[in-house]
Amino acid sequence: MSTASAPPAAQRGLGADAPKSGPVQALMDRRGLAKLLLLAVAAAVLVPLAHATWTGGGWPSALTVDVSGPLGRTSDWIIDNRDSHWLFVYFLGHLSNAVVLSVRAVYLVLLALGWTGVTAGVTLLAWRVAGPRIAATALLSFLVSGALGMWVPTMQTLALMVVAVLASVAVGALLGLAAGLSDRLFRILRPVLDTMQVLPAFAYLLPVVLVFGIGVPAALLATVVYAAPPMARLTALGLRGADAGVLEAVASLGATGRQRLLTARLPLARKELLLGVNQTIMMALSMVVIASMIGAAGLGDRVYQALASVDVGAALAAAVPIVLLAIVMDRTTAAAGARLGADTATGGPAWLRGWRAWAGIAAVTAVLALLGRLAGSLVWPGAWAVDIARPVNDFKGWMVDHLYSGVPVIGGTADWAAHFTNWVLNPLRDGLTALPWYGTLLVVAALAWLIGTWRTALTAVLAMAAIGVLGVWKPSMNTLSQVLAALVVTLVLGFGVGILAAGSKRFEAILRPVLDVMQTMPQFVYLIPVVALFAVGRAPAAAAAVVYALPAVIRITTQGLRQVDPAAMESARSLGATRWQMLRQVQLPLARPALLLAVNQGVVLVLAVVIIGGLVGGGALGYDVVTGLATGDLAVGLVSGVAIVCLGLMLDRVTQPTERRTTGKGA
Repeated sequence: MSTASAPPAAQRGLGADAPKSGPVQALMDRRGLAKLLLLAVAAAVLVPLAHATWTGGGWPSALTVDVSGPLGRTSDWIIDNRDSHWLFVYFLGHLSNAVVLSVRAVYLVLLALGWTGVTAGVTLLAWRVAGPRIAATALLSFLVSGALGMWVPTMQTLALMVVAVLASVAVGALLGLAAGLSDRLFRILRPVLDTMQVLPAFAYLLPVVLVFGIGVPAALLATVVYAAPPMARLTALGLRGADAGVLEAVASLGATGRQRLLTARLPLARKELLLGVNQTIMMALSMVVIASMIGAAGLGDRVYQALASVDVGAALAAAVPIVLLAIVMDRTTAAAGARLGADTATGGPAWLRGWRAWAGIAAVTAVLALLGRLAGSLVWPGAWAVDIARPVNDFKGWMVDHLYSGVPVIGGTADWAAHFTNWVLNPLRDGLTALPWYGTLLVVAALAWLIGTWRTALTAVLAMAAIGVLGVWKPSMNTLSQVLAALVVTLVLGFGVGILAAGSKRFEAILRPVLDVMQTMPQFVYLIPVVALFAVGRAPAAAAAVVYALPAVIRITTQGLRQVDPAAMESARSLGATRWQMLRQVQLPLARPALLLAVNQGVVLVLAVVIIGGLVGGGALGYDVVTGLATGDLAVGLVSGVAIVCLGLMLDRVTQPTERRTTGKGA
């Protein structure tokens, strides 16, 4: 999948000072020592005062705020007025109807084209914008989806995704346009986008369902909330990063602000805009299974229903088309971005170039659709379907029988899970829970201030304090222990595999399809094999988080190391440096911005699976969010979701020091 990372110039600029601002050097730096001394003085004054005022290590009940009452009254008001209040009748009701009609219209068009017309149209479109290899991938993907007996669910999912992606791109582009043209709006929208992206989908499913009810509108709105931020961020990035010289030249010709936007800023940001579309598609597809829990039909519903009956084979049969859809859309949009600006950028025949392409695509699609209709097969023929559920379930059973326990020397997966729980998760959880709340705040403040600014430290401390004020301090410490353990495993494996992939193009080529599957496979699908191999508990929750977050860390690490200045590498090689020395002294320091981005994405993605982990014994905040959704308790679900956001904000401030320290900006 396409992943954004720091540009080479930024890496060179920050990499020059990289060795001087490491953690060890920061501790020895005078400013670092001054910060520690100030914190020590503050601790000497505040800790005895806090200990004398509030006994016990947990967050004091006197400092908590009960929000269950206001949230409960809000939920009751929505339910009582959903059918009568003007806001629902004249605005949200029309919006819901528009969503239903749009999705239904797209679905009917896809059915009218039939499997022959849809397959031909998508294949030719991919050929036009991405070349023959991507076209072959698209053709094979749709044929496989039909062969698995999933043609109708695939069309249902595709219809929902078309409307959801269009809505997400429109909302994200408008927000990004505002943020890209106004510094004030950029500062205002940044925390909003952070919250939209980090807040677990389960946390805002309940408010969405309360407003729109179970069905397609609620599923689409939840998808838009989750998928719009990447488009907004990349649109703002493209507009704010436009070449100043070009903009000045256009302004000198007397162009108005609107003309500068349409003729200069937007064309210069074309690649960022297309990358935003790419990332929006990926985020929208990742919501397919979750959206099925609130009434969205299609592949996600098939996956969810199969897993409810612990049928891994049927779940995999529905999950494979989701992965194939993601791969086709990702490859097509990524290739379109790479070829942007080339008028004849296609490996197809002459009639697939210029304006003739669209006429040719429409004509061939219409002809094949008509032939399919005349043949009487609008949907994939059932006789051509292949059942893979039974062999997959047999293979899963074999793995459980032979790997769960009794493996000589190394032990079975059940033993690994028990050791990880007893040696890592339990001590970490007990340590965080036993640490007094004011001690936790001081540690967070020290880490954030030492490697950032006082604004960074204040933001991190306020985020942690908000968790205590909401009354979920203990379950948050439990969740934090799981997140930290999973994050460390993810970073160790991700950095190691990323370094190997950066040093070998062959290994990277072999690894790429594996990462594609890992990144696009719905979390619910590999949750059942994980539980089967590791049993229910916090260990499988951590394993699911590692599997989900690992691909992004590997990709960003590989790309960051590959983008290191070749001149610096050649200079080190000419001085006789070994491969290990070049990696340790040149590549890693110069790629540090990308590595920090990998850490950031690891934090976000691990937190994203906290809710999924709650379904398999992870407990803590993840379980509370799921319980709130299942019981309709807005207070429990939303408060726990906000606590997860606060944990993400704190970890972001603690693990992302370079940019803030270099630029001197606060959090």
